[in-house]
Formats: sequence, structure tokens, C-alpha cells
Amino acid sequence: MAKKHELSAMALRKYAKGKYCDGGGLWLIKTDQTSGYWVLRYSHGGRRREMGLGSITSVSLKAARAAAEKWKGLAMQGLDPVAVREADKRAVSRVRPLLSSVAEACYEARKGRLKRDGEAGRWFSPLELHVLPKIGSKLVEDVTRDDIRLALEPIWNEKAETARKAANRLQLVMKHGAAMGLDVDLLAAEQARALLGAQRDTRQHIPAMPWRDVPIFFKSLEDGGITALCLQFMILTACRSGEARMARWHELDLMNSIWVIPADRMKNGRVHRVPLSDAALLVLETVQPLTRDGLVFPSPRAGCISDMATGMLMRRRGLQFRPHGFRSSFRDWC
Repeated sequence: MAKKHELSAMALRKYAKGKYCDGGGLWLIKTDQTSGYWVLRYSHGGRRREMGLGSITSVSLKAARAAAEKWKGLAMQGLDPVAVREADKRAVSRVRPLLSSVAEACYEARKGRLKRDGEAGRWFSPLELHVLPKIGSKLVEDVTRDDIRLALEPIWNEKAETARKAANRLQLVMKHGAAMGLDVDLLAAEQARALLGAQRDTRQHIPAMPWRDVPIFFKSLEDGGITALCLQFMILTACRSGEARMARWHELDLMNSIWVIPADRMKNGRVHRVPLSDAALLVLETVQPLTRDGLVFPSPRAGCISDMATGMLMRRRGLQFRPHGFRSSFRDWC
């Protein structure tokens, strides 16, 4: 049986690659001439187990011996040191949660207000992609304005809209932390925004066809297939691409010439009623033989037509305008 304190602190870095026993269950595992880590070997429930105590670069021989004594004492009481240490970590995490866990809790609490309970993930993605990988492992109570500033700085002007959303979400996360009774800095996100300064306006307006040109283009779509009919329907109803592409026959009250778009397909989350003109009713009559599975504008393969389909149709005609721009054309005409 090995004696206690067999190793020398002065000689730790001189030991070659291998395993060295200090006694009392403490072992030094050298991975090369300069690196290694400490391991405590103990028995629990009739089985031999090992517990890592840290690397030699961060844990001295003296500290490793003290840790070994502490955990070996628990093992002698019939407890499993590894299980006790994990329980301690979980307890600390519960008492003082990380920014990432508070962010997830905030997201869960807000899902009921988000479209389709946030299933698209757009609310959480600015945090998930640009903030949490950098500071998510910090205790939420320790997050400062400088932490937030450094996390947002790389995208503040390059991805201005995403950065703005991330800052807004962070402010809500900190408020959620305060509601949990945590000592968070409620001004951190706002102060970080002030330190980052005004953003360059990098927004690009969606190219819209001049309203005077729309009737000629609309006429050119006749006999153009299901994608062209969908584009005609978008022009006549001034709706968004997704609202038209995902339209279902049960939403259409053809007797009263009304299209009722459900709240879960609207950007604002509210039911929207669209009056159908004679021209829109004619489009629906034309497309009816081509429909499938309750969809007004189905794809040839499965589901509704792609969100790229209408845009590709316009690009193939050499047009710089975008389908969404017809909403702007409609407003200009009004």
C-alpha cells in the first residue's frame, strides 16, 4: 500500500508521461512532460471510482491533497463524492442561475405572446447566435454593461437590425431575472446600447413596382400557371407572400367574398379579413382545378409553393422588383 505524500511539488514538472501515486487515493496522471491532472481513486458501493480534481497548472499539490482528504472523507461515510459534487453544482446553479438559463426561462414565459408559440425561433435566435455563445455562461447577476457591449459590438453596425433585437431581448431577460428575485443590473442593456452609439442605417427598402406599371404586369401573368396565379392573388389582396402561399380553402367565404386569415399566420398575431374583388374571385376560380390537400396554391411536389417561386418568376422576366413590394405599390395607388 502506497504511503501518503510520496510526490514532491518541486519535481511535478520533471515527471515523465505516466501515473504517479501520492498516497491516500491521490494520483497524478502526466499526459506529457509539462501537463497533467489530479485524480482521486476511491470505492463506493463495492466499485472503484475516479474523481478528477483539476490540472496541475491550476491546482497545486497542496490543494490536491486537501481536496483528496475532503472527498475521501465523504467516501468513508458511504457517500459518493462525484454525486455530492454534482449536487452542489446544481444547487449553486439554482440559486445563482446563468444568463443562458434565465434567457431560456424568459423565452418560455413569452412564448404565449409569440406567433405559433415562437416555434419559428426568431425571438430567441439573436440571443442564441450572437450573445449567449459569448456571455451565456456568466452568472446573470454578474453580467455588466461592458459584457453586453463587447458581445454586441461585432454586429452593431454590420447586422444593425439583429443587434437591435438582441439588445431589446437582453433587456427583457434582465427584467425577467429581476422578477425571479435576482440582483441583476436592469440598466446594463440600455447603458451598453448608449456606449455602442448610434447605428449606421443599413436597411434596404424592398424594390416595389410603380403602381402605374402593375396593371400591365398583372395582365402578363394570365395563363402562367399556379405561381403566376398566386402572384396575381397577392397583388389583388395586398397580402404578404406567406399569407397567400399558405392560404386554404376553408379560410375563404366565397358567398360573401371574404378571406379570413387566421391569427397564427398573421405577422401581428390578429385575425385579418380581406375583401375579395371580382378579379380575386376569378383567380380562385381559375386555380381551383389545380389545388390539392386543401391548399389554394399547392406545390407540384408537396405543401404550398415555395417562398422563392414568385420571386424567381419576376427575376426570370428581368425585373428588379420583389413580390412583397406590391404592398407598397398598393399603398402608393391608394
